[in-house]
Amino acid sequence: MTTAAAADQPVLQVRDLSVVFPARRGHPAVKAVDRVSFDIAPGQTLGLVGESGSGKTTTGRAILQLQSASAGSVKLLGQELTTMPRAALRRMRRHMQFVLQNPYSSLHPRMTVARILTEPLQVHQSVAAAQMPDRIAQLMELVGLEPDMVQRYPHEFSGGQRQRIVIARALAVHPDFVVCDEPVSALDVRTQAQIVDLLGTLQDKLGLSYLFIAHDLALVRQVAHRVAVMYGGQLVELGDAAQVYDTPAHPYTRSLLDAVPIPDPARQRAKLAAAPPEPEFDQYRNPSGPCVFGEDHGHTGSSTWHVVCPGHSVSCRFWPPGVPC
Repeated sequence: MTTAAAADQPVLQVRDLSVVFPARRGHPAVKAVDRVSFDIAPGQTLGLVGESGSGKTTTGRAILQLQSASAGSVKLLGQELTTMPRAALRRMRRHMQFVLQNPYSSLHPRMTVARILTEPLQVHQSVAAAQMPDRIAQLMELVGLEPDMVQRYPHEFSGGQRQRIVIARALAVHPDFVVCDEPVSALDVRTQAQIVDLLGTLQDKLGLSYLFIAHDLALVRQVAHRVAVMYGGQLVELGDAAQVYDTPAHPYTRSLLDAVPIPDPARQRAKLAAAPPEPEFDQYRNPSGPCVFGEDHGHTGSSTWHVVCPGHSVSCRFWPPGVPC
């Protein structure tokens, strides 16, 4: 199976990805992810932003095939993952890795760092047994930790050091694509900056592509080349980071940006006409119902995408023209 992608082709291609959680125990079926599409280019970062419950983590898990997709296509390095046989998918996993949100719960408390880093090397048989100590030492140095720390247990490290170990584990098998799911939200501000700098350095050095999931828009602006805004399981805006932040076209994007704290008590914040919807079937996609974004705005989440300017699009049935680019 060939896994190399052409230099001018995206590392990741997602098309019409949907995830439906079936009805159970009196609760209706929930479409957590609805027809999501985007690409990620080699060596670039797509920031996926939105409120809690908007479907960001489910999207990331579905891309990695940790959550079954109900419909749609996910291609990594040109290989379709959603229909790939289990044995082939197992081999493909070395090309895609996951950095979890909480470093305190994502490391086995009874395993030393050496064993934690050895495990993926053994599973994917990517390094000969005699070379594993050298590879582990290399990984520790790569993430800014001393190689002689490998016999320690996770509880002997700080939160930032644990997250560095999580990153080292993800990089152990030379992945091409990494999903970072709120990778710094459990850390203090100073440590957040250090981990963000580390991720950027590793991207430049190793040519990694990231899907960076976060609710902190100020943070995403620092790390992302492109930004996708998610609302109620659907993408409502997608574009280059500077375009989305400087000229947001969707009212929901503007409301998210207005919610970012800045030292200006006189600033007027945009307000939505209602609370965000629960992602249940058709609850907020009915064209005849009231729009959460106000009377002068069309319903979001349609298949119609309008180009605001090259590289920047918005999804809205009646998107008003004339938004400055």
